[in-house]
Amino acid sequence: MAEDTDKNLPNDMILAVDLDGTLLHSDMLYETFWNAAAQDWGSAMGAVWALSKGKAELKRELAKVSAVDVTSLPYNRDVLDYIAQWKSDGGTVALVTATDQDVADKIAAHLGVFDHVHGSGDGVNLKGSNKATFLENTYGEVGFAYMGDTDADLPVWTKAQKIITVNAPQALRDKADALGQTTTHLGASKRDLKPYLKALRPHQWVKNVLIFVPIFLAHQLDMATLATGAMAFIAFSLIASSVYVLNDLLDLDADRAHPRKCKRPFAAGTVAIQHGTGMAAGLLGLGALISVFVGPVFLLVLALYFAATTGYSFYFKRRMVIDICVLAGLYTMRIIAGGVATGVSISVWLLAFSVFFFFALAAIKRQAELVDNAKEGKLAPSGRGYRVADLPIVSQMSIASGYVSVLVLALYMNAPVVTDLYANPPALWGICLVLLFWVSWLAMVTHRGEMHDDPIVYAVKDRISRVCGFLILGFALLGSIPI
Repeated sequence: MAEDTDKNLPNDMILAVDLDGTLLHSDMLYETFWNAAAQDWGSAMGAVWALSKGKAELKRELAKVSAVDVTSLPYNRDVLDYIAQWKSDGGTVALVTATDQDVADKIAAHLGVFDHVHGSGDGVNLKGSNKATFLENTYGEVGFAYMGDTDADLPVWTKAQKIITVNAPQALRDKADALGQTTTHLGASKRDLKPYLKALRPHQWVKNVLIFVPIFLAHQLDMATLATGAMAFIAFSLIASSVYVLNDLLDLDADRAHPRKCKRPFAAGTVAIQHGTGMAAGLLGLGALISVFVGPVFLLVLALYFAATTGYSFYFKRRMVIDICVLAGLYTMRIIAGGVATGVSISVWLLAFSVFFFFALAAIKRQAELVDNAKEGKLAPSGRGYRVADLPIVSQMSIASGYVSVLVLALYMNAPVVTDLYANPPALWGICLVLLFWVSWLAMVTHRGEMHDDPIVYAVKDRISRVCGFLILGFALLGSIPI
């Protein structure tokens, strides 16, 4: 809603519109940095060195090494509507932004609503007092209205004949009103923590329950062991969330092109991407701090996990088959972390089962993406090393690996350790039958295009999968009861 105190203003006044945080629910400095980092981390860091020559040079270098898809950026609909109304009244509109001129030109060409485009260049960062001076020198004779969103816009508003704030906090609104100009307030500042929580992907923490697998399989359910496992779970979840945030920042273009992932907070603009950098660092630091209390070896495993996931985000996820192997390894590392944290030894049987089982789930994840792309008529998913034509092979990989994991479990049933841990080992064969069904069920669901982006998250929500989980638990308990 707009709160307007409009007065009689000249019809030929120019409407000058800011970009970052105003026209756009994002910031192009961070957009170009993370886009460049996703393509080549070295180029992005090399561009940062240009900051020694000034912020305008930094923006110019990032513009050169990035390729942001301006057609999918999160534009502010209220601002676009205001611009449309201004132009329908015969007014002239200019995009005046601290973003690099080349990037501003691309955005203006896409939107097609601006009569003039002015961005940073020639060593001048068009922000604050620099922007105020530029607008006064350029449009001072006819006057200008200025649309902005931060305190950095106050010097501009002092020179403007009309002030338009966008999603400004009340304190900034009061400052703008105090300038005595005609004032319009578009939108309101929202303090909603839900998008920030969503960015952490807490639903993905269910994967970290794998930390408790060694504890349960070894039947070491004392309070001390469980408490240590809980600390490890918390530390792992925080580190995992830091990686999810980092991954979302690197995948902005790909997520915006995806029918479901486009709703993720950073892609949709509900959380400022400049906040994401601090979130990733803060989560990483807190997770590392907790892991110190768990133990140095656990900290080492966590560091290896972070390195592997970071490598996945920057490189491995774009390499076919390698990405599936890395994902399977990341799942298995959770089990290893649980054993290391609690001092429970992990059997070769468990590791072998984990590698094949999680390879199958990772392949299903890729298969689901390819099925979605096939439905949309795309030849290849964005940012991946696969083609839709690879779908039959990826499907075979998931089914074959899933069945091998069941075979490993069946062979484990004859191992001497089983008779030591379970009073009624024959009952455990029911687990093999349930897993054989479940792997086949997932394969069919994925083939029909009904799979969630992540099979584990899907399994938690799926009724059939939950029934399978309870059956597995029931057979495990039955195996512990002497007959």
